[in-house]
Amino acid sequence: MNEKIMRKYSPLTEATYYILISMIEPIHGYKLMQNVEKMTEGQVKLGPGTLYGATSKLVKDGLIEPVECEEERRKSYKLTDLGKEILKIEYKRLNLLIKNGKEIINKLES
Repeated sequence: MNEKIMRKYSPLTEATYYILISMIEPIHGYKLMQNVEKMTEGQVKLGPGTLYGATSKLVKDGLIEPVECEEERRKSYKLTDLGKEILKIEYKRLNLLIKNGKEIINKLES
């Protein structure tokens, strides 16, 4: 992947990361907000302003795209191929953070 593109998106904000991992299949905004809150055990709550600002930017940047929705009033979105790649890169970055942190915590507990 292009280094410039990678630098533009990495690291993702916490809200953006949860929005992207919630879009493994098409989803509308309200359901996405519920999923994020449930997934994070209430630690991350996306308000409508945050969600719609983020989804607008993600659409503009080509990480997600709108999809047809059965309910006309609701906008649904899904990941694009670029969004999937960015999500994989962020997942690997976060895993490295956890690995390094775990090593330090283990040393502190010894």
